[in-house]
Amino acid sequence: MYQGGATMETADVLIVGGGPAGSSCAWKLRQSGMDVLVLDKARFPRHKVCAGWITPPIVDELKLDIPDYQDRHVMQPITRFLTGLIGGREIETAYGQTVSYGIRRCEFDDYLLRRSGARLMLGESFHAVRRDGSAWVVNDHLRAPVVVGAGGHFCPVARFLNRHDGDALSREGEAPAEPRATPVEPELPVVLAQEVEFEMSEQEQSGCSVERDRPELFFCPDLKGYGWVFRKGNFLNVGLGREAEEHLSTHVGKFVEFLRLRGKIQFPLPGKFQGHAYRLRTELPRPQFEPGIVLIGDAVGLADRQSGEGIRPAIESGLLCAESVIEAGSNRWDHLNEIYTAKLRHHFRNGTSSSLSNWIPQSLREFAAHRLMNSRWFTRRVLLDRWFLHR
Repeated sequence: MYQGGATMETADVLIVGGGPAGSSCAWKLRQSGMDVLVLDKARFPRHKVCAGWITPPIVDELKLDIPDYQDRHVMQPITRFLTGLIGGREIETAYGQTVSYGIRRCEFDDYLLRRSGARLMLGESFHAVRRDGSAWVVNDHLRAPVVVGAGGHFCPVARFLNRHDGDALSREGEAPAEPRATPVEPELPVVLAQEVEFEMSEQEQSGCSVERDRPELFFCPDLKGYGWVFRKGNFLNVGLGREAEEHLSTHVGKFVEFLRLRGKIQFPLPGKFQGHAYRLRTELPRPQFEPGIVLIGDAVGLADRQSGEGIRPAIESGLLCAESVIEAGSNRWDHLNEIYTAKLRHHFRNGTSSSLSNWIPQSLREFAAHRLMNSRWFTRRVLLDRWFLHR
């Protein structure tokens, strides 16, 4: 934690947020020889609400050494899925090969951050920024020409960029501006999720019928969300997410009861469900206007419209941001946003379609959901291959 009077620290790039987006960006920038500093209010490893799986393309893009990772961390191969409506018929889809890997976010995020090679400043919140000549000064003691906002749905850097008309980022000689307490672009669909993850005792393992290589996904009848139960080694992850849901806890409770009645979990879930929020990608990312400040991952609202997946687009945007910084070079920071936005819009140009629940009238949703979720063709070719696995 910064204490007043400390010496100003400088870097080529300051990244606010040490999750997969920020660490992936830092990793690629470090490979090019840049001096990178990552600021995060948490101390890693830390818990992150997430079902927790990654696809082979992410393994390839990040050049992950799977045997090395598995030697010290949970990395559960996924070869099958069980899907259906909550309370309805269940369909198993088998692939005969590994199509995803289950990970624990507390381990995965910490691994990527440490591997990035960036300098880390953990346990300190971002609370102020001001312009000082050609650079930005954060928290009065961190100076860099480029600041990357990677702080998720409530990213404080994003709040500065989306300030109310009349507000201003503070300039040299002015008092630092204070971030707003509301998330950016509230008009975009927001998913609220609750999840619990824990290591099962031997007795709990005997009372759990969920198989390790087969996550189970169960969709709400109105298609506005889904629940999951996912076993990763001896760890179990249970959760549910819905779009802008005021009564989420009620839905979660009903989902847990459904799992109990189906005999999937025959013991009380320990601990307390934790919440999370993220925005769905329904339109192409918008350009930012402050020179040298860019947003990546959930800070810019990139979660997949159909599945809600956030890890993959977060990592992809982090890598694209790093490419843009390298391409812009030290003499073109004024063009960084232009370069980055063009790359981002091109990469995600095919991922902004509306969800199934948007183009089906309310009166037909439950009927359509029943028919579609009972279709093996739809389950494999659309739900899993296209929406969840991006095959």
